[in-house]
Amino acid sequence: MNLPVRLPGKPVAAFLAFAGIVASVLVGQGGLDTVVGCGLVSDTYPSQTAADWTGNADHVVVATPTAEQETNRHDYTEGTLKYRVDRKVTFRTDRVLWSAGQPRHSLGKEFGMVAEGWNVYASGTRVKRTAPEASRLETGHTYLLALRWTDGQWAVLGEGAAVPFDDRVAGQGEWCGRVLSKEDVAAGERFSREDDHSLEKAVFGLGEQAVTEELRKAKDAKEG
Repeated sequence: MNLPVRLPGKPVAAFLAFAGIVASVLVGQGGLDTVVGCGLVSDTYPSQTAADWTGNADHVVVATPTAEQETNRHDYTEGTLKYRVDRKVTFRTDRVLWSAGQPRHSLGKEFGMVAEGWNVYASGTRVKRTAPEASRLETGHTYLLALRWTDGQWAVLGEGAAVPFDDRVAGQGEWCGRVLSKEDVAAGERFSREDDHSLEKAVFGLGEQAVTEELRKAKDAKEG
């Protein structure tokens, strides 16, 4: 098995290693041929801990994608790849769990965000693309998101700021284009690093109240 250079300590990443999914998607099985979000981490802003979230985000929300449309198409004239396209995803704001004292931008009942889309080949095959944020942000699922207004649009802080949250349970739902249950994720925790202090791990298997409490403690620690 060829594992990525860095296996994140997050439970969702641990499960993919446990199930052998990382190896399969790296060689293009299961409809994925690029899995940056399944391995290497690239945070635009620190995004792992509750302190990262309260220190860098404008809002922490529970949100559900309700619609998507293709955007930012890039065509290729050589090779088997015909074009690459992103998705503009519309989210419903289900609940705001935390907001900065002076957020850079207000958040409405709906908001939009650009997410990874598809690679489309000359054969007509459409292959999911993933991102360093790990969750692909698909309709039919719910997410816990740490949002920051940057360059005139909403974005998550980084890999640790888009947590699967189906049925309001942290760690359950879509991750890297696949659907995981909390039992699936728990099965892979043996691979998780002992020094993992991510917010996702702290609230794994829990709901909104636990998230709010972790954010409150991080804010109090900073002010204290």
